Amino acid sequence: MKHGTTVLFDVPGPRAKRRNVLYTLVFLVALAGLIWWVAVSLADKGQLEWSKWEPFFTDSRVWDTYLLPALKNTLIAASLSMVLALPLGAILGIARLSDHRWVRGAAGTVVEFFRAIPVLILMLFANAALSEFTDVSPESRPLYAVVIGLVLYNASVLAEVVRAGILALPLGQTDAAKAIGMRKGQTMTYVLLPQSVTAMLPALVSQLVVIVKDTALGGALLGFSELLASVRPMSANYGANTIASFTVVAVIFIILNFALTTFAGWLERRLRRAKKSTGAVVGVDAVEELATPGEHMMPPDETK
Repeated sequence: MKHGTTVLFDVPGPRAKRRNVLYTLVFLVALAGLIWWVAVSLADKGQLEWSKWEPFFTDSRVWDTYLLPALKNTLIAASLSMVLALPLGAILGIARLSDHRWVRGAAGTVVEFFRAIPVLILMLFANAALSEFTDVSPESRPLYAVVIGLVLYNASVLAEVVRAGILALPLGQTDAAKAIGMRKGQTMTYVLLPQSVTAMLPALVSQLVVIVKDTALGGALLGFSELLASVRPMSANYGANTIASFTVVAVIFIILNFALTTFAGWLERRLRRAKKSTGAVVGVDAVEELATPGEHMMPPDETK
């Protein structure tokens, strides 16, 4: 293969290269124009004045009273949802691969039902059910409702991720496990799941990011005091700095999700290196045992 060629697509020629450069310049000019228009509009409304942004840099009460408690509630809701949704999704995903029809049917019904309902409706139903049938205090009810809604919806989505990750493995993995006498549970636990985790990791992380962001739905309609819900009181108490408050909250969400994806990328690379470096080490005693005639191998033919 010649230098500069590829089997995936044709290498662009001189005209195509000039056209791509032109498209890039047009896009950059349009992007710069959009940024300029947004900046001018905000400046005309007085949203870029330093007085709107100063409290976030000079007044610790903004963080102590609003942002840090809201961040704590967001992390609590997201962490609880992740801890509960991951194992539940794995169980449902594995159940959908069961040899028993009634297990597959029950798991599939649960997954398809909760996956088809918007997560906000699940939160509202959970909040109403907690109000009618439990003694949960009104202060704690929004947190429970948010966690229940996130767990039910995301567990059903994660179940499909787990099922797809396992089905993506070559059939030879299962056949090899059966050939050495492993039961289906052992095959799933020791062969299929460990290999599929690396392939599933990007999709799993994407869904965990969705969990973090969807905690804002509880603040929008259930009164859950998370990051998004902190914007209104901050804007009311600090000179209607709505744009500044939304911007700070958005930056916090970006940092949270970037940290999550960065950790997942590090974990994926570590798992891939571990798979490449893992090998079976057989000791001297084991070699001698395997080489003992009459037990693990046929004795030599003395007639030769």
